[in-house]
Amino acid sequence: MGYDLLLSIINTVGYAALFIVLCLGLIGLPIPNEVVVMTGGALAASGLLSAVPAFIATWLGICSAMTFNYSIGRFAGNRLFNWFNRKPNMAKFLDKADQMIHRFGGYAVMIGLLLPFVRHAMPFVIGSNKTRYAKFIWFAYPSAFVWTLAYFLIGSLVGDNLQHIGDLIYDYGLYIVIALAAAAAVYIGFRLTKAKKQKDAVGRDM
Repeated sequence: MGYDLLLSIINTVGYAALFIVLCLGLIGLPIPNEVVVMTGGALAASGLLSAVPAFIATWLGICSAMTFNYSIGRFAGNRLFNWFNRKPNMAKFLDKADQMIHRFGGYAVMIGLLLPFVRHAMPFVIGSNKTRYAKFIWFAYPSAFVWTLAYFLIGSLVGDNLQHIGDLIYDYGLYIVIALAAAAAVYIGFRLTKAKKQKDAVGRDM
């Protein structure tokens, strides 16, 4: 349902849909952010959208959503924070975001992007902690760029299967990213070891 709704909105308003839907995700639009970004990548790969405008629209959509949540926390944080904490479903995500901030500092923004709901709570908590806007964007916007680029590229590769892939990533995003990072580390280590052996072999031949 969410994926069909997204395609319908894109058919109606074009590139702006990618931006608008990511912003509306704040109020519960039933389309995971991952699916929105990957849809942009898939449509760009198919030639229905141009890659650069589609990517910029999705990245700015993520940045706008994060900035909005930060602003709410920064300027109305104390009262809203206490109200949210009385709601068990919200309190656990605020608590998780707060723990991550104390443990990882600004880098918690990047980690939080991998976790559904926490990604919305994180900027709010950072804002409610009265973190300067300059410090927030230093971590938030580059993190959003990397996150958006990763899912945009995945969307361009998986094409028609993106709805199912998106649901899996939405449910198990952090574990999938850790697995991919571990696989990449093993591959890079293998390539470096192989290159070193070849270099040593050439040296012996000389």
